[in-house]
Amino acid sequence: MCYAQKKQLQTVRDQIKSGKELSKAEGTLRGLLVDSTSRNNHKIWLLLCDVLTKQYEQGNEKLYLKQKYDTAAFFSITKRLYETMSSFDSIDAQADKRGLVHPKYREKHASFLNSIRPNLFNGGSYFIHKNDYKTAFEYYRDYLLSAEYPLFTGYNYLQSDALIPHAAYWSMFCGYKLGDADKIMRFKDLAERDTSMLNFVKQYEAEAYWIQKDTTMYVKSLQEGFKQYPNFAFFFPRLVEYYTKKGEHDSTLVISERALKADSTSLLFMFAKSTALLNLGRYNDCIKICNDIIKRNDAYVDAYYNIGLAYFNQAIEMNKDRQQYRSKRAKIIELYGLSRPYMEKFRQLAPDDKGKWLAPLYTIYLNLNMGKEFDEIDKIRKEVKYEQ
Repeated sequence: MCYAQKKQLQTVRDQIKSGKELSKAEGTLRGLLVDSTSRNNHKIWLLLCDVLTKQYEQGNEKLYLKQKYDTAAFFSITKRLYETMSSFDSIDAQADKRGLVHPKYREKHASFLNSIRPNLFNGGSYFIHKNDYKTAFEYYRDYLLSAEYPLFTGYNYLQSDALIPHAAYWSMFCGYKLGDADKIMRFKDLAERDTSMLNFVKQYEAEAYWIQKDTTMYVKSLQEGFKQYPNFAFFFPRLVEYYTKKGEHDSTLVISERALKADSTSLLFMFAKSTALLNLGRYNDCIKICNDIIKRNDAYVDAYYNIGLAYFNQAIEMNKDRQQYRSKRAKIIELYGLSRPYMEKFRQLAPDDKGKWLAPLYTIYLNLNMGKEFDEIDKIRKEVKYEQ
């Protein structure tokens, strides 16, 4: 060891003893470890461990005494202690000339890190509250990965540490917030142990597949999630959306009926079933369910629309058969008349949703010879067309 380095190390020892300029001391030691000739120098590593320990103790004392202190810096020191002591352990545990491994400092360092281990988890929580999900993920990642460090041989964290599943769950949450599929899935298996949050674990899993554009696994995960948690707000609407876009209305009907077995009072499930029936042309069944919805909640806007559309579609279908048009004319007019109050009610409750009510009401008023109403709706139609 050269004289200049010896002098640097002595300065660091003096800084540790005085408890001053510890950040400067840490920088000096890290600078020395960059040099390949010093990388395996135990004295430098041990001094770095001492510098960090001293910083941790000072920060912990200030927090205990409720003195002004940077909480983020305190958690950062905890993280650096884990990184430094685990890195040194790989050097400390190198085999000697006889091929034997006798890490001298493993027990001491592991015991100390074990005592401060909750702060690694708490660091993740701290940064989540700061909406810094990237940094929070790094804390949870280190918490989980450190469980299998050779440094902690004998601690059996994966079996004994009750916080492991929670850390894994929160790592998934951070990945979800970051829109990063790899981060979401990295500790998925451990997160699934957190049974209290398994519905969200399944949600984030599905989100990861969606980010990866893996439609097959996305739908499969939605199906599995819905099977386990039919009442959970995430799975059902997305399955309905997927099946509807694919035109698989029978599948929508099946899951709606399954959902209603889990909760027969859910207006959402009832409405989804009514829409599936509407799309399948089972108009009377659709109307019946929507009337039930309105009885339970007369402000459920889309139920009026589905009833109006059920009558309207029947009229349109009959109108297509030009050969039997005259014989069915009375029935067609009747159906338009039945559709009208529901479409008008929908318009009243959702005036801005012109894309739904404008065309049907135009056709209804035209066929019912309602001049005043037709003129008003035709004016709106022209204004919308002009805006487009």
